[in-house]
Amino acid sequence: MLQEINFDGIVGPTHNFAGLSLGNLAATRNAGSPAFPREAALQGVAKMRACLALGLTQGVLLPHDRPDGAWLTSLGTDPEAADAGLLANALSASPMWAANAATVSPAPDTADHRCHLTVANLVTMPHRSHEWPGTLAQLRLAFADPAAFAVHGPVPAPFGDEGAANHMRLAPAHDAPGVEVFVYGEGGGPFPARQHREASAAVARLHRLDPARTILAQQSVEAIAAGAFHNDVVAVANGPVLFTHEQAFAEPQGLYAQLRARLPGAEVVEVPASAVSLADAIGSYLFNAQLVTLPSDGGMALVLPTEARDNQRVWQWLEGMVAGNGPIRQLVPVEVRQSMANGGGPACLRLRVVADPATVDPRFMVDAAKLDAIGEMIERHWPARIEPGDLTIPALWAEARAARLALLELLGLTELA
Repeated sequence: MLQEINFDGIVGPTHNFAGLSLGNLAATRNAGSPAFPREAALQGVAKMRACLALGLTQGVLLPHDRPDGAWLTSLGTDPEAADAGLLANALSASPMWAANAATVSPAPDTADHRCHLTVANLVTMPHRSHEWPGTLAQLRLAFADPAAFAVHGPVPAPFGDEGAANHMRLAPAHDAPGVEVFVYGEGGGPFPARQHREASAAVARLHRLDPARTILAQQSVEAIAAGAFHNDVVAVANGPVLFTHEQAFAEPQGLYAQLRARLPGAEVVEVPASAVSLADAIGSYLFNAQLVTLPSDGGMALVLPTEARDNQRVWQWLEGMVAGNGPIRQLVPVEVRQSMANGGGPACLRLRVVADPATVDPRFMVDAAKLDAIGEMIERHWPARIEPGDLTIPALWAEARAARLALLELLGLTELA
């Protein structure tokens, strides 16, 4: 039976604050601060436990080998010889943000009735541009059933593709045909637009989507300039509901009209800028939340960072929303402060895949017992603290590789070593 599975990226043992992501205000603001990889990974595990407690189906994606020696070799150097800036790019734990792993179109939307996944190329940022080979290797293992899945390589450069963080799907139910919305940016502001229109259009073609049920929408330049480097910082969708900031899109009313025309029953929950400013929305990551359908009663819950609860204006608006007669009835704050400090909230940490869990490699699926085992392994092997100067220490690289190998052995995925 088709259902939504959230695959969370496990925070890697080299999680650090190098400030590599231009346009990501949290990442640049915290550059040079000490990082706590063990705490970060355990916060991610606790977030997955909270989702399991809601009755949701949960999977994982795994940290990549760091430092990325193959990438450094392609640049004519190695970890011992690379300058500090290049080495920081090679050590990034950014694959933790699985929303950027790929774009996913479920079987009900595609011409061949298979779930299609296109790995994101992430070419805009050097520290992320070398992720896709490791991600692709995992996707081809997890979704290896050719009758159920088609896994595509990346869209070629220079067309930047940042994956599901700039893609939304609205449908009457997860297993029903839906409307897919690809959100792209245009340059010209202080920060780069990371999702190119050409990349979004290419993914839609690769996934063999019906053009009549496919929308390309432009993100507003105001949102990008305010620090919404991905669309999922200002909008999220689930089922027939779009939950969005008033200033998320360049032409919001046109987008809403298209949605309602193509999906009768589509419902837009728009947060007005007069109640929650773009700055508040981005600072609290109100929209970088998992909007999920609860199996128990079919209602919707918003799994959002505790930073949203800490912002009085944001929380006041949310409490008013759930007290009304709208589709979102429950708020579930989760603690992911280490990820948030590097610019990634609950939605950044997960890739949504609508599929039959029986068709997924079970090694990537988790239950409470497996999460307990992962948590115990993290406690034993993940570094407790990383200072900026630690990144050049070979002992840290060895510790990180040993930690990752322990995780792969635990899950029976040593072919990824």
